[in-house]
Parts: sequence; C-alpha cells; structure tokens
Amino acid sequence: MITRREFFQAAMATTAIYGASGFGNWSRLAAQQMLTQDQLLQFDDFGNVTLIHITDIHAQLKPIWFREPEINLGVGAAKGQVPHVTGTEFQQMFGIAPGSADAYALTYTDFESLARTYGKMGGMDRVATVVKSIRAARPEALLLDGGDTWHGSMTSLLTKGQDMVNVMNALGTEAMTSHWEWTFGTERVQEIVEGLPFPFLGANIFDAEWDEPAFEPYKIFERGGVRIAVIGQAFPYMPIANPRWMFPEFSFGIREENMQKLVDEVRAEGADLVVCLSHNGFDVDKKMAGRVKGIDVILTGHTHDAVPEPVLVGDTILIASGSNGKFVSRVDLDVRDGRMMGFRHKLIPIFSDVITPDAEMAALIDAEREPFKAQLEEKIGTTESLLYRRGNFNGTWDDLICDAIRSERDAQIAMSPGVRWGTTLLPGDAITREDIHNVTSMTYGKCYRTEMTGEMLKTILEDVADNIFNTDPYYQQGGDMVRVGGLAYAIDVSKPIGERISAMALVDTGEAIDAAKSYTVAGWASVNEGTEGPQIWDVIESHIKKIGTVRLEPNTSVTVTGI
Repeated sequence: MITRREFFQAAMATTAIYGASGFGNWSRLAAQQMLTQDQLLQFDDFGNVTLIHITDIHAQLKPIWFREPEINLGVGAAKGQVPHVTGTEFQQMFGIAPGSADAYALTYTDFESLARTYGKMGGMDRVATVVKSIRAARPEALLLDGGDTWHGSMTSLLTKGQDMVNVMNALGTEAMTSHWEWTFGTERVQEIVEGLPFPFLGANIFDAEWDEPAFEPYKIFERGGVRIAVIGQAFPYMPIANPRWMFPEFSFGIREENMQKLVDEVRAEGADLVVCLSHNGFDVDKKMAGRVKGIDVILTGHTHDAVPEPVLVGDTILIASGSNGKFVSRVDLDVRDGRMMGFRHKLIPIFSDVITPDAEMAALIDAEREPFKAQLEEKIGTTESLLYRRGNFNGTWDDLICDAIRSERDAQIAMSPGVRWGTTLLPGDAITREDIHNVTSMTYGKCYRTEMTGEMLKTILEDVADNIFNTDPYYQQGGDMVRVGGLAYAIDVSKPIGERISAMALVDTGEAIDAAKSYTVAGWASVNEGTEGPQIWDVIESHIKKIGTVRLEPNTSVTVTGI
C-alpha cells in the first residue's frame, strides 16, 4: 500500500503540475487515506452478548452533512456534564485531536473545512455494511432501533413512512420504539405495526380510555444462552410536543413506577440482561437510571447526542448513538449468572466515502427513491451560507425559514419550531427540493398567519424555555428553543419560569414589545387541529426562487445569560 509520505509527495507533485486550486481534492484524499473501513469497524470481541444500536435516523437514506450543536446548555445537575459539552471542550473531555476525523464527526468546530476534508456521513447502505460486518463476527448480535425512524424526509412523507419501513426490515431490525412515527396518525401506525416482522415496543403507551398497556412492553430474546429482556420506552411527551388529535386513543408519559414493575417482572421471568430501548432523551434517561433499579443498559435516543463513551449511573450504562445515520453503536457485554460483569463499546462513525455501500441495500434505496427522483433533485437555489439547525437557539436553516415566512406571509414576526432534526448544507451547495424537505417534512406543516399580543408572545417563549431549561429533567418536554424572526429577546436560563424572558423588541425598528399590543405573527407546525395556510416547504421554495442565492448575516437577536 502507498505510504502516507509517498501519498503527500505525489499530491504536492501533482499540485505543481495542475495548480494549487486542485489541492483541496488531494487534501481530502490524503485525509481519507488515513481512514479505512477495517479501522472504523475494528473491534476486539468481548463477552457473550452484542447489541447494535441506531436511533433518530429521521428517514435519511442517503449520506448527508450534519453539523453537531454549537450550544447545548445543561442546567441544574446537568450543567457542564455530557451531553451538554460542545466544541473544543468536548474534544478535550474525550481526548479528541482538533482537526481529526473524530473532531469532525462529533463536534461543530471548523465544521465546513473538515466536512470538505472528510466528506459526508451516514447512508443506510453504509449502515447495512457495518451491521453485516458486526453480525459476521457475532451472528447473534441484536439490532435495536430507538425510533424517529419513519419521519423526516420528502420520500418518507410521500410514502407515509413506507420507504423507511422497507429499509429497516431489510436491515434486519429486531425491535424498535417510537416518537415522530406517531405523527402519521393512529391508523397508519397500526397499519405498519401489523406488518412488521419485529416488535414495536412501547411499555409507556397506554390505551387512553382503559388506562392499560396498548402495545407490547418488552421482548425477551435468547442469544448465546443469555436471556435478554428489551423494554421499549416511547417518547413520553407525545401529546405535548406533537398534535394530540393525531393519536387520541393513546396516552404516554415516563411511567417510572411501571418501568420498575416491568424490570422486576422480566427478572422474575429469568432475564439475565435488562435493556431499555428508550426515546426519553439523555437527561431523562440519566435520571430514570438513578431511580429504577435493575436496568443494565439504556440505549438512549431523542436528543440526538453522540457520545463516544458510555455514561455510568450506578450499575446502568447509557449509550447515546447520535442521529441521521451518522453513527452505529456496538456494545459487547459479558453476562454471567444473571449479571452484567463487564462491557466494551464503540461508537462507529459512518464516513460515507470510506465505508463501502452494501449493494443490496443501495439498490433498495434507489428503488424507493426512483418514483420521486425528479422532484427530489430539482434545484431551487444556491446557498453562500452554511445552513444548519442544531443548537439551543439560533440555526441558520431556521433563520432562512423565518425570513421566508415573514416575506411570503407578510408578518412582523415569524416562529419556527426548535426541532432537532434537519440536515446541513455547505456554502456553495445547491438547495434542492429534497434539502428543503429535510428540514420541514411533517404531516402538520401548514404555515399559519395570526395576531398575537406581546403578552402571548412572552408566554410562548417562557413555556418553551421551561421545557428546555427546567432543572428537573422529567419536566423537559421540548426540543430546542423556538426560533424567531423579526423578534429580539434576552433569556436568563438560570431563572424560573416566568422570569427567563426579557428585553423583547421588534428587530426591524428596535421598538419594545408591548404586552397589550397585537402583532402579526406567522409560523408553522402548529399542534392545533384545522390549522390553515400553505405548506411550509412551498413557502420556503417560493422565497428561495425569488432571491436565487441565500446569504445570511449573523443572527444576534437572542442574548443568553445565566449560563
């Protein structure tokens, strides 16, 4: 094999011939020369049980850019703790070299440059290659899906999740739990569940009328002589974060006492290992791990955290596997005499230019996308700005969305929900219709226009802030902070509800928001039934077609204190 030194010598020689403008491509190839599929998948087998975990795919079938959050604040006991550490602090905490492949995969620092060096990540055909490799070494490995799988793309919206169902079935998934799946509505969810070849677990999903379990709460698997109980925990705040009218037959909740009851039940049935396949979110799972006794492993999801090492809470290990198909977690465990005696873990980054696509999965994905190919790939405009979403406050994608809403709906103030899903675009990228849908596709995406008083605006901001910055994780029911356009405000995250938001003003004029005055407000993703207005993706597309090229100025409208 060519040595690294020889490679760089060749690169420099070619630069001399063709000019420095081509060196970026050589630099990328040189960086990727340092990565191999064998290195990414290398794992010293350990123990007698292997778990494979993937979560929060959000229907991303193809490789994507995805910038990790710049701001992810923790409050109370979570302050300064994983996963509320970002950037260089995260790199230092885990001994990650700046500018390395891991720095690119796990942090936002120098994202654009590192993205051009290391390429896109994810792709379910690459994930399939990783899963098959693990199963080749450990044939009885258990593949578990943490939910937020069927939702988040144009093809999933148009097929009502069927494209993802077909892909996950082909991947060999053996159990899943849920969250955004429910936004397809009860009838569609039940239709899919009836045809799944694996259990759709939801220990905390109850029949709303009879207050009794509505779905299979757990499944016991026999692997290598070990009885593994997998308890499913769906997102507990469905009726708050998403439209209750789409699934009125069911109630959710953390149901901590029920979880303890089920752990005791599976132990009594002879379970040697208890795994909670959860969509609670990291901080909620961390609290639950300290209060519910007998869970060996929590495979956590919902908050999209990618953590390269397990977090221990007593005798429970928490595994966080990121989002959008960027990572696959492998966990090997030594289970003897009904106890977990030890573990070994690897968060495997899915570098799409390094991992060879699985041919069968690639063909299936292309077949799923083919009917919509022309729609997906149509170019709507170009961006000169880095477009990303993740972070507690501003995201440039949502700045663009808010600009579009204000312009197209003639509103003083725009609101965009602080959802965590949504991929990234680099400066110079074309903006396709698929890209717009990757940050907007949902079954309740109508863009409303209404009047709100200043008092109502403050109430909304205070409520959302409490969903994020309540010091008790069990009361953290939201995603990230609602994004706003045309409105500036200050937030003190250390204050209690009702006292966090201040200095509200109109950006255009600097005029202070008057509690008694009404303002024209437009937004999308209202949880209210019967919301009227154009679909948000049509609003954005119309706006981008008018401006042609997206250029965004830095957004300084939110002042954060109390960190």
